[in-house]
Amino acid sequence: MAGNTNRQGDSVTRRLFAVLGAFDVAHPRLSLTELARRADLPPATVHRLAAQLTEVGALHRDESGDYRIGLRLWEIGSLAPVSGRLREVALPFLQDLYETTRENIHLAVRDGHHALYVEKLSGHRSVPIVSRIGTRLPLHATGVGKASLAYADPPVVREVLARPLVACTRHTIVERGRLLRDLRATARRGYATTHEEMTLGSCSVAVPIPAEGTEPPGAIGVVVHSVNSVRAELARLVPELRAAADGVARRLRETATDPAPGFLHDLPPWRG
Repeated sequence: MAGNTNRQGDSVTRRLFAVLGAFDVAHPRLSLTELARRADLPPATVHRLAAQLTEVGALHRDESGDYRIGLRLWEIGSLAPVSGRLREVALPFLQDLYETTRENIHLAVRDGHHALYVEKLSGHRSVPIVSRIGTRLPLHATGVGKASLAYADPPVVREVLARPLVACTRHTIVERGRLLRDLRATARRGYATTHEEMTLGSCSVAVPIPAEGTEPPGAIGVVVHSVNSVRAELARLVPELRAAADGVARRLRETATDPAPGFLHDLPPWRG
C-alpha cells in the first residue's frame, strides 16, 4: 500500500510540474486549453491542478481566465542559491562592468546542456539579443556557455558533444571536432568568444568565475554589435571581465558561510 501511495504522490508531483513547466518566455500567459495541450494532460486534470495552484499563489488567473505564474512561486524561486547567493554577490561587479562597457552583461550558470541566464544588464545602446533572465540557451552557441563548458568535467563535455548540436545561425559551430578545438582554445587562453553563433549581428566574450578544483560556479559575458567586435576588440574586454569574475570568486569565498551576503540578519522576520 505504501508503495502505491508513493507512486501516486510522484504522479501528482509530476503532473503539477508539467502544468508549471508549460509556461516559458514565449508562453507567459496560457488559457486552460493551451495549458492542457502544452502540459500534455487531460483538460479536466489541468483544470483541477490549476485551481489548486491558483489557490496557493503558484499560478495567477486574470480577468480573462488565462493563467500566469504567480507571485508566490516567484517568491519561493528567489530563494534558490543561484539567485539568492550567486546573483546577489555578482550584481555589484556586473554593474561596474556595465558602467565600463555600456554593453549587454550576462551572468549564467551551466544547467545540464544549457546556459541558464541568472542576470542581465543592458542599456539603450546595447545590441538587441535573445537572452532574458531565466532563459536557457545552448552551451555551444553562447559565450557564457562555452566559458562554462570548457572548464566542465570531461564526462560533461563528452555528453554535450554526443548530442545533436543545433545550428542557431549559419555561423554556429556544430561540427564536434571543431567545437572541441574551440573549447580547448578557450581553456588555454581563459576566455570564450562567439561570432554571430547565437544571434546574427552580435558577438560575445565571456570568462568563467574561478573556482579551486571544481567546475566554475558560473560565467560572466559581454555581448556587443558585430560591427564593433573584431577579435582584437573582444580581447580588449577580457581584463575587465576577469576583474569582475575574480571579484565575484573572492566575495563568494569571503561569504562562504553566509546564506544571504549583503543583507542584515539581526532584524526580526516581518509577517505581512
